[in-house]
This record gives sequence, C-alpha cells and structure tokens, in this order.
Amino acid sequence: MEWTGVRYADGPTVEVDGRISASPERVWELVSDIGLMPALSGELQSVAWLDGASGPAPGARFTGRSRHASLGEWETTSYVVACAAPREFAWAVGDPERPSALWRFSLAVQDDGGTLLTQWMRMGPGRSGLSYAIERMPDKEQKIVFVRLREFERSMTATVAAIKGLAEGTSTVTEVRA
Repeated sequence: MEWTGVRYADGPTVEVDGRISASPERVWELVSDIGLMPALSGELQSVAWLDGASGPAPGARFTGRSRHASLGEWETTSYVVACAAPREFAWAVGDPERPSALWRFSLAVQDDGGTLLTQWMRMGPGRSGLSYAIERMPDKEQKIVFVRLREFERSMTATVAAIKGLAEGTSTVTEVRA
C-alpha cells in the first residue's frame, strides 16, 4: 500500500484479505466474537459489551482497552454500525458520526464454499491518540501516520491469518495467543 505523504485528515485506510477454507458462517462466528479479538491483537487488551448487549447488533456498544508502547494505555467506546451475518461486521470507535477510526470485516463466499475475509480500517475523521502525537510534532505528521498505518497493516494481516487458522481448525486460541 502507498501511504507516502498521507495526512490524518485524509482519512487514510488499510485493507488486508485472506482466503479461508471454511464457510462464511464459521468465519462470521469468529469475526463477530469481540471477546476473541484481544487474543488476536498485541494492542487490544480487553473488550466488554455495554448496556446489557451480549453480541453484535446495530447500535450495540462495547468498550475496548488498548496498550501501545509509544501511545500508552487508553479505553474507547465503539458502536456497531453494520451487522449483517454472515457478510459484514463494522464498528465506529468513539462518536459514530465522527469516529476516531472505523473498522470492518467483510466476508464473501467463494466458488469452493470457502470465504474471502477482508479486514479494513479508516483513521479519523475524529480525534484519536494519534492526533495528540501529531499536535506535538506537526512537522512529522506524515511519518507518524505512515508508521501507524504500517502497524495496523501488520496487525490486521496477523489477525486475518489467525482467524484463518481458527476457522480451518489448524490452530487454537491458545496457540494464537502465544
């Protein structure tokens, strides 16, 4: 992906995908299970549904606690903005009208019955922890954004690979966490 010269206000995106030899229904079980996501992420530490929700539905909210060596620790509230089993699960971090990030899993059935899983994210337009780093070092904004996008790309690639292993039965959650 090409991110040279990209600024936060541009709403930069990252997208990764992978073919999985499992039905979209099986893959959906994994991508819509927010409780699984901390096991697949080096940054996301914990999640919890809010307001009595026990699973994804449009408008449902959940908290996420994250940690990053350069950005510290933080908590966010996310809103499910799309939930169409077994095709799409998306959430906005912070204000759904002006999120600090928008995340989406898309699932497409393949001719062989497997699934093409795509994970996509967009930074902004709302403020995030990255906004504060950019304000402290405005002359380094493009580098800050580039580095963060590369981190997201690596993490998302690992997430899709972990979901593939879990869906195909070639790995377990315990192995994924290691």
